[in-house]
Amino acid sequence: MQRPNQPRLTFHGAAGTVTGSRHLLEAAGLRVLVDCGLFQGLKRLRLLNWQPPGFEPGFLDHVILTHAHIDHTGWVPRLMQYGYRGPLHCTPPTAELAEIMLMDAAHLQEEDAASANKRGFSKHHPAEPLYTTMDALTALKLLAPSPYGHWLELGPGVRARFGNAGHILGAAFVEVRIAHEHLQNPPPGGTVNEGETTLVFSGDLGRYGVPLHTDPDPRPVCDVLVIESTYGNREHERESVLDQIRDAFAATVRRRGIVLIPSFAVGRAQLIGLILRDLMRQGDLPEVPIHIDSPMAIDATLIYSRHLYDGNLDAEIVEDGRSRLFPRRVHLHRTVHESKMLNNLAGPRVIIAASGMMTGGRILHHLIRRLPDHRNLVLLTGYQGAGTRGRALQDGAETLRMHGRNVDVEAKVATIQGLSSHADADEIMTWIKTAGRRPSRVFVVHGEEESAQALAGRISQETGAATTIPDLGDSFEF
Repeated sequence: MQRPNQPRLTFHGAAGTVTGSRHLLEAAGLRVLVDCGLFQGLKRLRLLNWQPPGFEPGFLDHVILTHAHIDHTGWVPRLMQYGYRGPLHCTPPTAELAEIMLMDAAHLQEEDAASANKRGFSKHHPAEPLYTTMDALTALKLLAPSPYGHWLELGPGVRARFGNAGHILGAAFVEVRIAHEHLQNPPPGGTVNEGETTLVFSGDLGRYGVPLHTDPDPRPVCDVLVIESTYGNREHERESVLDQIRDAFAATVRRRGIVLIPSFAVGRAQLIGLILRDLMRQGDLPEVPIHIDSPMAIDATLIYSRHLYDGNLDAEIVEDGRSRLFPRRVHLHRTVHESKMLNNLAGPRVIIAASGMMTGGRILHHLIRRLPDHRNLVLLTGYQGAGTRGRALQDGAETLRMHGRNVDVEAKVATIQGLSSHADADEIMTWIKTAGRRPSRVFVVHGEEESAQALAGRISQETGAATTIPDLGDSFEF
């Protein structure tokens, strides 16, 4: 296959949607894929996971992963099925988190296929998993960890390095530099770094001044910026968590109900456990047992604890020489038997389980058990993508379909705003401006239509950069 010398950027995911991040950079005879995520949410998006990727995986030279979330890594085992055998570059914490997340994703794929075959609610006979645990294990062997700030020589004239994005443990933005001497037609004008064209892929950006994770590193100066827009048209709620949930939480406790919290296992579960235990310890919330029912969240917490002193986590997580990531009186449930036993426990108590958008996992069993009871409360704690069960609950759904049947929604539903690990519109603009020099070209990705359009308009107005919102499959030379 011919390898173009003129730099080209093609968007095979997270274009016009907030999921399935995949950006293909072709330059100086190399093909580099930045992120390889799973499409989630709406059925039309999930079906894309079964389609060919739009490029030849066997001809890729490198894959760079910005962080471990499934919408950025979850299609990697499928990439192996198409013949990719090159390195998977990422930060060391991302390599550790990717192991538990990809193995869990593969297990869920196998479990869902088996359940569909057993219950007969799949349109495909037999139902097959998108990939297996063996595929995930094959992918994990290709992980190539690299620390923040270390230049990776990807090939003649092309190098890349990670910067701390502050989103979750190990999350990174990626700076790529392409030497003009290796281009057939080098740029006629000046670039921000003499003799090189510089691109920055933001990955998912974190927030400023929040617990658990540190602030993002400043943006490197660049000619081309690929920026996420998950919250490109919104500002996060600044009201305290206590003020948001005090009344609903207390009412649920009085009814002796269950507070059920769907949560992302990495980053969010750790943050929620810390906040709730602190509020209870201070007497701001009634003291009730907290149960974290997620093997992945437990494993992720252990990984977080191993990186307490890496500079990627808030220093306040360590108190009196011990980690606050495992608060006292929080019960951890790893086995299926322990999870099932929670269904027999009466309230009041808190159950935190994955997944955060209720696309699968143990949270579904708890929802089936707890949603029909008006005494209970479901607390949503972050962004709920279009087409997910979480979005349906936020929008007032009266029933929720799970495991082939409809479940009545009688429980109360509320959302804690401001816990997202994604930067909001103001924080994105703050990060863009940290470089002090605007990029010449900006591509706005990883956002639903309204979010992407709002952020693109703001970037264009406030920086003067040429701004584009690519559609799926769009390709650009520069």
